[in-house]
Amino acid sequence: MNIRAVIFDVYGTLLEVGPPPANADELWQNLCLELLGQDPPLNRLGFSIACNRAIARQHEVARARDIRWPEVRWPGIVGEVIPAVAKLSQTAREEFLFRQIQTGHTTPMLQETAATLRQLKARACLVGIASNAQAYTLRELRESLAAHRLGMDVFEAALCFWSFEHGFSKPDPHVFQILSTRLAARGIVPSEILMVGDRFDNDVAPARLFGWQTWHLSPQGNGGWAALRAELSAVTSKNLS
Repeated sequence: MNIRAVIFDVYGTLLEVGPPPANADELWQNLCLELLGQDPPLNRLGFSIACNRAIARQHEVARARDIRWPEVRWPGIVGEVIPAVAKLSQTAREEFLFRQIQTGHTTPMLQETAATLRQLKARACLVGIASNAQAYTLRELRESLAAHRLGMDVFEAALCFWSFEHGFSKPDPHVFQILSTRLAARGIVPSEILMVGDRFDNDVAPARLFGWQTWHLSPQGNGGWAALRAELSAVTSKNLS
């Protein structure tokens, strides 16, 4: 087996997903005061509930159009729940959306993850992404990479699927069709593609349907980062010749 391209999931794979910061309510309060000039119109729980309702409505509309796994645009959801956000300048709106999501989770990158990306870059292996994501995901990833002295240039832009740009998400087979087609244009066949993800339903199962190799990432045992790096050392070595 020779792996010439590795496609990564983001949340739960490249980025750990941790609990909200301890001062999340204070951060939410300060964010609204700073960028909206007012106290939060909803507390964090109320905001989350209202957003989930708006997402459910948009998903229902999309599924009526035969989009089985729809994706929303987060700026539209937040603007519907808090109209004042939609009135901000683009720069201020993007800052609000990024800092808002930071009140809901933390997204560190492990040293082992960064080491794997360095290994692939050194071996001239193509690296891409297949992520159910929003625009703020790119900033989360960029900042986490920077903490390890890495940049987004680790990834091939044409081999990165971000669901918010397309209106549908994994495990929709079109995600893997798009990436398979782009890789085929570079002379890479399905058996030379490795999908790495933490979810069997979203990452492993649909990738296998396209003939890709898969790695079901788990924090312990044979599915961890150390085992993955060892495997990649063997199956990407031919790329150097």
